[in-house]
Amino acid sequence: MTRTRWISLLGRYGVVVALLLLILFGWLRYDYFLGFFNISSVLRYNSMFALVALGMCFVIMTGGIDLSVGSTAALGSVVAALFSPQGTWIGLGAGVGAGLCVGLVNATLVTRLKIMPFIATLATMLAASGTALLLADNQSVSVSYDSGFTSIGQDNFFGFPIPAWIALAAYVAGWIILNFTSTGRGVLAVGGNEDATRMMGLPVGRIKFLVYLASGGLAGLAGVILASQFGAGQPIEGVGWELFAIAAVVVGGTLLTGGVGSVGATLAGVLLLGILFNVLNFENGKGWISLSAYWQSVIRGLFLLIVVVLQAKLAARGDAAVRDH
Repeated sequence: MTRTRWISLLGRYGVVVALLLLILFGWLRYDYFLGFFNISSVLRYNSMFALVALGMCFVIMTGGIDLSVGSTAALGSVVAALFSPQGTWIGLGAGVGAGLCVGLVNATLVTRLKIMPFIATLATMLAASGTALLLADNQSVSVSYDSGFTSIGQDNFFGFPIPAWIALAAYVAGWIILNFTSTGRGVLAVGGNEDATRMMGLPVGRIKFLVYLASGGLAGLAGVILASQFGAGQPIEGVGWELFAIAAVVVGGTLLTGGVGSVGATLAGVLLLGILFNVLNFENGKGWISLSAYWQSVIRGLFLLIVVVLQAKLAARGDAAVRDH
């Protein structure tokens, strides 16, 4: 295999290699790291971030950004909790519906009013956060334990957490859409060159509308899982979720400028950041070091920076090697 090919593969699957190495490190260093309880806990908790990151992946692939996903998830959790006494499906639908409403506003602002995605989603982030606090009266909203709503976030299906199954189903659907549909190809085309895509006759506005709508819906679904898993709607939760989502997408190799991205690599990015946090918790448990949540954020930020820099260098070397040939 040529050097160019090796560089290309490493740049493409570097996040998977890093994930496997981190899992190997945890398995060799910590007892019960690969035990069922720890695996189940990691999958259950990170399913929320996986859903938010999936929506962010599609938005970024079009060359946009969605800063409202964290606040949308918080709003979805509050609405789902308020409707949870009506039953599991009503609570689920209400939470997702709240997310779709925010996504609809984002889509309209970006595609109809031509407002920059950064400004549009910043505005809806603030609006969604304020709405969540108003609906919750500035406090957590307890869910109904009698309606079965908590089964969404707390129960298992065939031995694995239901939230993990939900996230997996969403990623399978996202992978199919991106790789086997005209809409998926349009997403990458819009991010690669929007003007050229429009000249080709592709429905640029509709594609961008759909990705922002989907991002809001997925964030609302993450909020439903949040409320169900922790037993309460959390109006102040979701702070920083948009940064985690962007980090996972970037670590997975999706370009912030759009046009290049991978659903599978985004999932690997979510797991990489989630397991890194898990490793830091295990390290605290060994007693050698004691890292507060603040220091853990610093370490995760540095880790993200290192991964992105390495990916950029690999991409540059790959381009240089292609030009040489």
